[in-house]
Amino acid sequence: MTHTYEPNLLDPAIMADLRGEFGRLRDQSSLWRGWAMDGTPAWYVTGAAEVRTVLSDPRFATRRTPAPGEEDPLIKNLAALGIPEDLTVHVTGMLINFSGAEHSRLRKLVSSAFTARRVTDLRPRIEEITGKLLDGIEAAAAGPDPVDLIESFAYPVPIAVICELVGVPESDRPAWREWGDGLVSMTPDRTPDALRSMVEQVKALVDRRRAEPADDLITALLRAQAEDGDRLSDDELVTLVINIVFAGHETTAHQIGNSIAALLTHPDQLDLLRREPDRWPAAVHELVRLWTPFPISPLRYALEDVELGGFTIAAGEAVQPVLISANTDPACHSDPDRFDVGRRDGERGGGNLGFGHGIHYCLGAPLARMETEIALSALFRRFPDLTLATEPHWAPHPLMVRLGQLLVHPHPHP
Repeated sequence: MTHTYEPNLLDPAIMADLRGEFGRLRDQSSLWRGWAMDGTPAWYVTGAAEVRTVLSDPRFATRRTPAPGEEDPLIKNLAALGIPEDLTVHVTGMLINFSGAEHSRLRKLVSSAFTARRVTDLRPRIEEITGKLLDGIEAAAAGPDPVDLIESFAYPVPIAVICELVGVPESDRPAWREWGDGLVSMTPDRTPDALRSMVEQVKALVDRRRAEPADDLITALLRAQAEDGDRLSDDELVTLVINIVFAGHETTAHQIGNSIAALLTHPDQLDLLRREPDRWPAAVHELVRLWTPFPISPLRYALEDVELGGFTIAAGEAVQPVLISANTDPACHSDPDRFDVGRRDGERGGGNLGFGHGIHYCLGAPLARMETEIALSALFRRFPDLTLATEPHWAPHPLMVRLGQLLVHPHPHP
């Protein structure tokens, strides 16, 4: 089977409607030969079963080993972004770039911070943080101007939670939103400076925790390093902290923002949740399914020839798993494009892939779901008449679904 169309994430039509465009492609074929963002050939995998295979099959790796004499493609892409050599280790050392024993070693070191008990114990603190932010929104609502829920709510909740868990002081937290924006901008004029700032701040925090231990993840990682220095280098420790703080707030912030917009533009579903608040946990699964902020998984590379979806992926070829088209695959979900907070997640087998799948399944998924549930239910309980001030504007992006701002009136505007 061959296709004449070759997908490219930088195609404006795809960026403007990732779910719709890739859904249409999936309905024709589960694999498409196209182009990766760096201009290299890549297979776009759109079907749910095939995406699950790519994300869980050890024949696919998240990092390609360069051929003899070839420049490492990841290092090449980082150089194109203007990332200096001394900072590349803090990108190449991210968990997503490892598999096998190295991945297991690093993931195990941080997994204790995200146990079911630890996450459950955080609920009262998340509720407290959320309540204080809603107090601020209520005070701001007294004025004539609309309130931006991205700035005043969606970002502050997860930043506060993950920073407390990791050990980032409150005074340092506002900078992480700016750095996060710089990192995801993927531009030479912003990304290197954002990464440099993150590295410098985390190094300072590590030094502080060496002198003043606390009940946080940084201290726990330092303890593991002291007990067995071979288990964790200084660069690895800094990279893990950056990885967790960035991923732990950026994804959840946009999930909360996307979810608020989705509910306000689907009042029938919001009304159902108001009448039956026990549905909130299931609603979060449905919101992640349709409005996950990261609808495209990082590239994988075939380690050997692989037969998939009627095609042969040759050893060394790039594969781009498309989570959002897998999440709306009719093979897994009935009436898959319909937003239904009462949906039984993955009613035909297999839940949604908004948090990934396989060994790289999001470590903080339970925490992110709980934060989103608490934030949304509290917001709509406090402000039952919340209305949009302007229609949500989804900024086109090749790898993300997110809102720059979300202007609302906490009470109906006359």
